[in-house]
Amino acid sequence: MRYCKNCLMPDTKPGLILDDEGICQACRHYAMRKNADYEKRFEMLKSLCDKYRRNDGYYDCIVSVSGGKDSHFQVYVMKELLGMNPLLVSVSDPFTHTSVGEHNIRNITEAFGCDIITLNTNPVLVKRMMRIAFEELGSPTWPIDRPIYVFPIRMAINMKIPMVIYGENVSWEYGGVLSEETYSAKDQINNDVAKKVDFSLWLENGVKRSELSSFIYPTAEEIEKAGLEPIYLSYFIPWDGYNNYEIAKRYGFRDLTHEWKRGGYIEDYDQIDSIGYLINVWMKYPKFGFARATDVVGYWIRSGKIDRETGKRLIVENDYMLDTRVLDDFLQFAGYTDREFWSIVDKFYNRDLFEKIEGVWKLKKRF
Repeated sequence: MRYCKNCLMPDTKPGLILDDEGICQACRHYAMRKNADYEKRFEMLKSLCDKYRRNDGYYDCIVSVSGGKDSHFQVYVMKELLGMNPLLVSVSDPFTHTSVGEHNIRNITEAFGCDIITLNTNPVLVKRMMRIAFEELGSPTWPIDRPIYVFPIRMAINMKIPMVIYGENVSWEYGGVLSEETYSAKDQINNDVAKKVDFSLWLENGVKRSELSSFIYPTAEEIEKAGLEPIYLSYFIPWDGYNNYEIAKRYGFRDLTHEWKRGGYIEDYDQIDSIGYLINVWMKYPKFGFARATDVVGYWIRSGKIDRETGKRLIVENDYMLDTRVLDDFLQFAGYTDREFWSIVDKFYNRDLFEKIEGVWKLKKRF
């Protein structure tokens, strides 16, 4: 397990590569920003908007939202800065939601005066598939993540709204399996967040093909025929999650400051709407030896907010922790006991990275 000499991201992250100098591609890409002409790129974005702008009162574009800080920023850019008439599209999961999460998804429509269409996923089906995904793949939220990618594109095709807006290109910004900087998000489904899973896994475990509609991504031919133009805003605007947060607060976004101090987290403004969903964020730890604190430390080091030594301390103190509220909400929905949960997790601990000492898994090496 090797760590980036700049941001401390480990090479166990799927798709992340350290170069000959020990620097990850996320850091290299961040450094490339100084050579990017963002004024020219924003003019490109304006031209794209003009191409799809309508004068008949119908929606100009779809913005895929969760209600989070980045969602607020995306709608701010499209509605306030560019004068578009967006339709917001979201997917709601069946876990318990925080009070601020419920506030933020309401607020994003009220603050910007937008309509929203939300897919409320079938909790019975999600629970069945979640148990399969957890036990077989170690990725319990796959049945939630997949519709998040599928639904906006399906709605764009069905409602004949070609322009679809996403936030950042996660592979380019943070290191991942897709290595091209592009404004086009047509290949987003392959970014390894909602991993490609052979549907035989579900069919062999009792899920009917007729139940899988919300998980079937449109074909390239369908997308091409519909003339869709899905784009990443991060190509046109230097992406900074903290800056997005600062802007979102001006439009009514609320963080977790007064509601919940999450174990294992070093900030209170990202991924704050759904409680049990965060079990999947923690599952990176047994599989890859890092979790959310490492992600955020990487963002903060690259943007100059903290130094490496501070980052190391934050990772050591926080990365391993699984918040009990997250665990309890997941267990309650998925129907596991603590003992059953940890027995399943044990199967996914990476033996190359961890060793069991007196019944507890410990990282063999850190930094």
